[in-house]
Amino acid sequence: MKKILIAILILLASILSIISIENNGTIFHTKSEPIVDEKDSVEELPEDIIDKTEDETTTATLLAVGDIMFHMPQIKAAYIPELQTYDFTNAFKYVKKYINSADISIANFETVTCGNEIGFSGYPRFNSPIETLIAIKGAGFDILNTANNHSLDQGKKGLINTINYINQHEMNNIGTYKEPNNSILIEEVNEIKLAFLSYSYGFNGLESTLMEDEQSYMINKIDEDIIKEDIEKAKNLGVDSIVVFIHWGNEYEREPSQYQMELGRKMLEWGANIILGTHPHVVQHSDVVNSNGNDNFIIYSMGNFLSNQRQATMGNKYTEDGVMINIELEKNFSDDKTIIKDITYIPTWVRKYKEEEGTRYEILPIEDFLEDKRLFIQLNNNERARIDESYSDTIDVMFEY
Repeated sequence: MKKILIAILILLASILSIISIENNGTIFHTKSEPIVDEKDSVEELPEDIIDKTEDETTTATLLAVGDIMFHMPQIKAAYIPELQTYDFTNAFKYVKKYINSADISIANFETVTCGNEIGFSGYPRFNSPIETLIAIKGAGFDILNTANNHSLDQGKKGLINTINYINQHEMNNIGTYKEPNNSILIEEVNEIKLAFLSYSYGFNGLESTLMEDEQSYMINKIDEDIIKEDIEKAKNLGVDSIVVFIHWGNEYEREPSQYQMELGRKMLEWGANIILGTHPHVVQHSDVVNSNGNDNFIIYSMGNFLSNQRQATMGNKYTEDGVMINIELEKNFSDDKTIIKDITYIPTWVRKYKEEEGTRYEILPIEDFLEDKRLFIQLNNNERARIDESYSDTIDVMFEY
């Protein structure tokens, strides 16, 4: 009888070994039953889709500045006789951290680099040392606008060489081109696709240095029909945001012209999202305009980022002022919409001073110098008063987003 009982118990244990037992909501699986992972029971999704469900938004930052010019006093100040070369890096040392921290940084390169061998010149027909691009790249810039009234200062050769030198220094350019059908630059950062377009009001009457067919694609002149068509092309390429860099307006006027305001709003209606203005050499105000259901941004002029134009040379203190615009974009993957999330204004002032080694130029981010005593004490009393005045002049015309 005892042997029979033991046999029954062994049989029961065998039966239990091939079934699942539920205990307090937990399923225990026997060795004889294959274990099915819940993840395996669901059809696997592509990694990019999984990522979007886990993180529904992404952001990217765009930093833009105005005119970078190199007049002859700047070129002479940058010369190093013992090395027979030029060094412009000192000018960017205080703003470099802002330029480098943005995902994409862009400036107006209002000169040409035709070649050091032909000699250098400033206004009215610029030719700057190739070393200027070393400093600009070192500061962190990614894109240079080359469509401005000085694009053809050294003719076709100057236009082509400038593009080549910019590319050799690992930057892109917009607004002037060596070949047809290149008028839209697309950059993708953090899964946000940006289109960059560029146009200028004119080229100082030097268009004749190009053949008629070359004028149609090598220089982008403001033409409303072409701008509208280019914006439409950019939209059809599936970009998330369209940036228009435009050289327009009246020099040294602190208010945008009626033409600027009208064309600016037209470009927004056509589908542009960010409009960055240059040429007046002084800061003009900015606007946030709701168009097509989105808040879009215009700054009519970002002023001079670097030049020798100033009170002493022009009788105009506002030519010393500029502003860095830092725009944060946010893309929502659930509705595939990209918005301007934030805009930061960083007023700048071009400092020119003398020391034993010679004349120096520096672009000062004004707020840093006003708030940091170690920086502030580097300035003399006149400079301290001047940066405070410059800061107020710039901020007063900016739109607070």
